[in-house]
Amino acid sequence: MNEFIAYGAILFCHCLNIILASSQAISINHMEAGNQTAVSKFILLGLSEDINLQPLLFGLFLYMYLVCVLGNLLIVLAISSDPHLHTPMYFFLANLSLTDICFTSTTVLKMLVNIQTQSNAITYEGCLTQMCFFMIFAGLDNLLLTVMAYDRFVAICHPLHYMVIMNPRLCGLLLLLSWLICLTYSLLQSLMVLRVAFCKETEIPHFFCELAQILKLACSDTLVNDILLYFVTGLLGVIPLTGILFSYSRIISCIMGISSAVGKYKAFSTCGSHLLVVSLFYGAGLGVYLTSGTAHPSRKGSIASVMYTVVTPTLNPFIYSLRNRDMKGALRRLFRRGAYFQ
Repeated sequence: MNEFIAYGAILFCHCLNIILASSQAISINHMEAGNQTAVSKFILLGLSEDINLQPLLFGLFLYMYLVCVLGNLLIVLAISSDPHLHTPMYFFLANLSLTDICFTSTTVLKMLVNIQTQSNAITYEGCLTQMCFFMIFAGLDNLLLTVMAYDRFVAICHPLHYMVIMNPRLCGLLLLLSWLICLTYSLLQSLMVLRVAFCKETEIPHFFCELAQILKLACSDTLVNDILLYFVTGLLGVIPLTGILFSYSRIISCIMGISSAVGKYKAFSTCGSHLLVVSLFYGAGLGVYLTSGTAHPSRKGSIASVMYTVVTPTLNPFIYSLRNRDMKGALRRLFRRGAYFQ
């Protein structure tokens, strides 16, 4: 399991280098554009322009961010330090927690800096880089939830063959494939932004740089970008969601076949936490993207985005730990070990 986490870290570093190199290429290409308007920065309007609300928003989001980072780090530490949790289910949970930390950091940190400095500006390069990371980690969240649904399907419907099917090699390949899909999608979208010329009106009614909002500021034709955006986003949304629904339809069918009520409860309890997280993530994400196609974007979409970019990653550690006896035991042992060393 530790080897898999190391592979993930190495892949993340390569991803960072590729994105930074792409960002520099975007900047050079953009500044060398002939008669098109060169945009050096965007303005993130945030959640509210009310000055009196800024201290409240800063305190609220700083608190949620710290809870999110601390909670997910505890999940990772508990899983990595407890040999009993070195199983496929907890391997993917540890990766989901790391992804949630990066996902939230991508958007919240810049918003906190903007509120503290009372400046809503973000550079062109910074905006494109933030957009890249957002798409990578949002996609990873999506695909990891799908893989975890498959893991629960195998564990409940094929318990005798679980460790044979979900072997370390398959787990590593599933994680690697998830990274490659998200990297390819993110870099493809970023390169497509190279052909877009922006108007002088560069105000984004959001608290982070989202691709759909950025394209609405373009002066040039964005038909190809829009087709690619909605087609690939729909594909990456529909296929994983279909996989999750299929997995849970089979899980429910298997659970209904269990004769004892205790057996049914035990089987359902192993996937109840995951099902709750999936409902929160997809419910909020679907609501945002159904309203993102409006011609005149408003702050309603940005407020809804808080649900799946901040609230859901913050709640995940509580959902997975409070309803999981093994995780609670691992956390207790981790705290005892920390108190012992003090």
